[in-house]
Amino acid sequence: MSLKLIPYSKDTYPESEVLLRSREHLSYMDRRRTVREFSPQPIPDKVISNIIMAASTAPSGAHKQPWTFCVVTNTDMKRQIREAAEEEEYKSYNGRMSEEWLEDLSHLGTDWHKPFLEIAPALIVVFRKSYDVVDGRKRTNYYVMESVGLACGFLLEAIHHCGLVALTHTPSPMNFLCKLLERPEHEKPFLLIPIGYPAEGTMVPDLKRKTEKEVITWYR
Repeated sequence: MSLKLIPYSKDTYPESEVLLRSREHLSYMDRRRTVREFSPQPIPDKVISNIIMAASTAPSGAHKQPWTFCVVTNTDMKRQIREAAEEEEYKSYNGRMSEEWLEDLSHLGTDWHKPFLEIAPALIVVFRKSYDVVDGRKRTNYYVMESVGLACGFLLEAIHHCGLVALTHTPSPMNFLCKLLERPEHEKPFLLIPIGYPAEGTMVPDLKRKTEKEVITWYR
């Protein structure tokens, strides 16, 4: 099957503006923070849809787009997810995690209590699909973890762009999400992301990001 091509169109800029835009974007993204204190203020459904569709513009292996985004706003369902997540998190904090892992988390002040899963107005549960089912047949997806990881990165930026905040939550194991949300066998949970507005007076840790020298190696 021949590939249909269409003209590519995108704004380009002189070097001086490219530099300016890169600086502005860095400054803008450097203000992004993980937040655990949410306001219960609801988010319009269309805002959430637009955020997710922006995430779905991410590149993927063979353009298979191997992701499903489940949006949970139902109060009872959020409560069930919190209870199941806290059950797994309690086990993690009390035996599953190594001493080194617990030590690395200690300065963040986290524990197995996850009230934000009920307080946040919406939870986005991202599922990865190892294959699709087309006309009753399995069709393999490629580079699934990489593709879904890229989509989640796009998702976090879209959330930040809208003035909202998020938390990337990974209760382990996460299989309870498949059961609670009644997902098909070929979908596996990847991330659980509460989103919303920050609660009034929200505080975050005074963290320092790695420097340019620590994260970039040049080969000229």
